[in-house]
Amino acid sequence: MSLMVAVYRAPMRSRNDAIEPQAAIDRARRLGLCGFGRSVSRPGEQERLVRRVARFAEVDQGSFVWTRDTNGWFWLGRISGPYSHDADETAAAVDLVHIRPCEWLPTPILEQDAPVAVIATFRRGGRNFQQLHHPSIDKDTQRIWDARTNQPAQD
Repeated sequence: MSLMVAVYRAPMRSRNDAIEPQAAIDRARRLGLCGFGRSVSRPGEQERLVRRVARFAEVDQGSFVWTRDTNGWFWLGRISGPYSHDADETAAAVDLVHIRPCEWLPTPILEQDAPVAVIATFRRGGRNFQQLHHPSIDKDTQRIWDARTNQPAQD
């Protein structure tokens, strides 16, 4: 019996275009984190941010996350702890302050090896942390995780 867990898109890119997008991804992978920023600039955005943070905090531990770096490589991680706010100035500098611990695979996934639903979601763009809802995404992601972590296949 397979254990199905949710799969999310985590762009980890600031809404502030002045912040270099790769910096947040590098910090997240180096520190074992997943998350997003706090930048708000338009009216009503603060309320949306509060809702995004609440949804992010409620994501089940063990859920998978995909991100894509500025080189076009896909990275697969697994949320491994509770939500927290990172008040460190280096977190603010890359606008990655709403965080969860995350275990990242040590090597990227090439586009040809990533699930079709992941590729399609990132091609659409956007900067929101969001759940992927494709019939095969859970199974495809679990298969990649198991193969890369030398785990027995989940059936």
